[in-house]
Amino acid sequence: MSELLRFEDWSDPVPAAEREVVSQLPDDDRGRPPLLFVPGLGHGAWAFAEHWIGHAAGRGFPAHAVNPRPGGDLRAQAHDVVQTAASLPRQAVLIGHGTGSRVVARALGRYPARAAVLIAPVLDGWAALGAALRSNPAGTVPALFGGRLTFSGRQLFGPDLPAEEAAAHLERIGARPRAELFSRDTLPEPVGGPPTLVVGSPDDRVVPRQALDRAAARYGGAPLLFPGMGHYLMLETSWAEPIDAILDWLDKELPPAG
Repeated sequence: MSELLRFEDWSDPVPAAEREVVSQLPDDDRGRPPLLFVPGLGHGAWAFAEHWIGHAAGRGFPAHAVNPRPGGDLRAQAHDVVQTAASLPRQAVLIGHGTGSRVVARALGRYPARAAVLIAPVLDGWAALGAALRSNPAGTVPALFGGRLTFSGRQLFGPDLPAEEAAAHLERIGARPRAELFSRDTLPEPVGGPPTLVVGSPDDRVVPRQALDRAAARYGGAPLLFPGMGHYLMLETSWAEPIDAILDWLDKELPPAG
């Protein structure tokens, strides 16, 4: 599959675009691999910059988040992730959220990541669409006809997040999804077989628990679950729990040099 992707890039190259990257480096570089966060539909690097990027840098990880190019399809977004990762001084850990996990899964077919983390991954567009229609039909149906996908706080966040914080985030979240997001994707095998962790919540109203199990099984493991949280784990009141668990897992899988 990775060879087919390379041929497509040669015969029909992805148009050049300026890549916007938000970064924060640790005060003491201890040789840990850089983290590259990849946002999904409806949000950008800001969602990771809110808490996780600074927290990861504070624990010694160079942390970066790439903004998706405006109007870019999944292939273009995966291209941007590969190019951004290749520009970093060390092999990166790719961390995707939502449909950003699908972008990461595609990028893993071309980039030999040190590791990968898929957070609340939307790998099966049909399953996510079904969940969205059940939890928020009024906000989802217009997107089926080219309109805007409108989320609700109940759909995206757990009950512990104050209503005013949820409302502030919702003002920044929303998009017109491309039709390809509602399809099932044939994902490539990861180059080099990097360790891959799936993280999510059994109470996520966007990604059903069964989808988390299937995603984790695809990469040879079980999902790491955070009950009581919503789809946007990085914006919840207890946002530190999942990122600390991810960083602990990376420290175990990829011990710091020296």
